[in-house]
This record gives sequence, C-alpha cells and structure tokens, in this order.
Amino acid sequence: MNKKLLVVGIVILLVAAVYLIDRGTRGAARPAVGSPASASAKPVENTPAPDVTMKDLSGKDVSLSDFRGKVVLVNFWATWCGPCRFEIPSLIEFQQKYGDRGFVVLGVAMDDEGKSVVEPYITKERFDVAGQQAAINYPILFGNDAIAEKFGGIIGIPTSFLISRDGKVVKQIIGLVDHDKLAAEIESLL
Repeated sequence: MNKKLLVVGIVILLVAAVYLIDRGTRGAARPAVGSPASASAKPVENTPAPDVTMKDLSGKDVSLSDFRGKVVLVNFWATWCGPCRFEIPSLIEFQQKYGDRGFVVLGVAMDDEGKSVVEPYITKERFDVAGQQAAINYPILFGNDAIAEKFGGIIGIPTSFLISRDGKVVKQIIGLVDHDKLAAEIESLL
C-alpha cells in the first residue's frame, strides 16, 4: 500500500512539475524566429524598415508603409506575456501624448491563437495610465514568425522598433521599454 501511494505521489509531482514548467515558459522569451542566422536577432538599426503588411482586428490589410511620414513604434507583444502587459500603459501614454504630433504605436500581437484571444483582451482590459483607467488606444495588428523575420528576427517579446519619419529603424528595444529614454527618443524624432 505504501509503495502504491509513493508511486502515485511521484507521478502527481512529475505531472505538476511538467505543468508548471510549461506555464512558466509561456511567458518567457520566445526563441529567435526564422533562419539559424537569426538566433541572436540581426541588428537592424539604421536600416530601412521592412515593407510588411499585416491584418488588423477587422481583417483589413495594414502596411507599415501607410505610416510613412510618421514616427512609428512597432511593438511585438502577446496577451500571455507579463512584461508586455506591464509596458502597455507607457505605450498608451505615448500614443495619447504624441499621437497628434505624428507618432503612432503599432501593437503586433504574436499570440498563436490570433483574434480569438487578442480581441477579447483588447475589448476588456483597462490599464492605469496616470491614475486613470484606459483602453489600448493604438492599432493592433497580427504578426507571425515571417513578419518577425522581416524585422531581422526577434529573440523574445516584448521587442520594439522605433522608426523615423523617413522609414528607417533608429532603435531596436529587446525587452521592456524604458519609459523616459524612449520618450526622449520619440521627442527627438518629432
């Protein structure tokens, strides 16, 4: 009887460990996408932004070139990514503060489940921005590994690319954006 309980206990512990490891890695950085050469994400600063077209929440095609003449922050994120959710209030704030000066944030959702998880998240979630509850106020587009590869490959999310008015990538940010540094960089480009 004790051996059966011991075996059952070990099996339960193993199943729990596998579950926790799986859940823990879902929020971790995703491996680089694309060719093996992108294993450390190719540098893209001071290069032309890629010519990419993605779908928005309504299924409409949106091209990055549609925003030529604006300063653009392309932010790769996912609903399951804790650091991504943490930086959304800053992105909302940047859109509020600089949107009328020719700036736009493009949120590129990398959720495998696509619209079925992203749309409810966008509709329901509210974020604390300067003491006020705010919804995401910038366009949300759907990305995939092929889109990420066009940006030189990404080694994890969040990853953001700051693009100048003339369509050049001026900054690649791997991980959380530093609010104050990014605000200064945006202002220098406006």
